[in-house]
Amino acid sequence: MPAGARAGPPDPVPAARGPNRILLLGLGYLCLVLAAIGAVLPVMPTTVFLIVAAWAFGRANPQLRARMRAHPRFGATLRHWEDHGSIGPRAKRAALGGMALGWLMVTAVFRDLLASAIAGACMAAVAVYILTRPSHSAPGGS
Repeated sequence: MPAGARAGPPDPVPAARGPNRILLLGLGYLCLVLAAIGAVLPVMPTTVFLIVAAWAFGRANPQLRARMRAHPRFGATLRHWEDHGSIGPRAKRAALGGMALGWLMVTAVFRDLLASAIAGACMAAVAVYILTRPSHSAPGGS
């Protein structure tokens, strides 16, 4: 098994109770809203917010997490990430393209070598992480 890959779906965690449950549900719904915004704005991520929402829902309300994993559009991406730690080639290209566009925007707006270098270094580190994740052939594939 490749480094960073997961053996299977995460073990079920008992649902949180009381204030923790409310906070986790709030975080999950906030991340869903941010993911929806990211689906429209090309410079804002979508998948990372969906992953955090699935994590929060998995601890607050496992049924909501199950609904996200079964979603016809985003479910396969979540399942691949949670079960195998993999990112599809199309998602990798979108992430790298979005980061490149973001870096160009930072460079153009701030016109500051230090800000551009810091943003570029951070984005390069994230790009390396993304590129070292295993790939899957298609959203429905393994």
